[in-house]
Parts: sequence; C-alpha cells; structure tokens
Amino acid sequence: MGIIDNINKVFDHRIRLGIMSILVVNEDADFNRLKELLDVTDGNLASHLKALEKEAYILVEKQFIGRKPNTRYSTTKLGKAEFTKHINALEKLIKK
Repeated sequence: MGIIDNINKVFDHRIRLGIMSILVVNEDADFNRLKELLDVTDGNLASHLKALEKEAYILVEKQFIGRKPNTRYSTTKLGKAEFTKHINALEKLIKK
C-alpha cells in the first residue's frame, strides 16, 4: 500500500479542504463564518458541505438564535481521522 492510497478524493477540492481545515482547528463554525473565511457563494459552499456530510465527515446542527435559523458544522471522529490521514499522505508525498 503506497502513500497515494491515503490521499482521499473527497478532499480533492480546495473548498472541501478549506472547510475541513477550519473545522479541525475550531470546535465548530456556522455557515456564514465558513462562507466569509472561504470567500465562496452560498450554493457553492452548500454543495461542498453536503458532500462532506454524505461521507459522515461533518456534523450539521440546525438551531434558531432568536428567530434566525443558524446552521453549525463540526467534524466527526471519522472526518478528523480521514482528514489527518489525507494531510499526512500529502506531506509524505511532498517530502519524497
């Protein structure tokens, strides 16, 4: 099994890489914070969040703050483990 086997296709896209990077270093982040940090459109962010949710790499928590809906995202144990494996594989590839 080579280094390249640990490179995860789910994290290929820069927006997904960005989402995971933010969520791994922060306990969680809401939709607007992610949108602001990644400088992407609502639709673009939503589709990448859905892809990560589908893989069970992130948790989605919907709530109301006052009367405003608020959606928060955090990594799952699986998501954090897979992302770490992916980053380690990239680092090994770069050092070769």
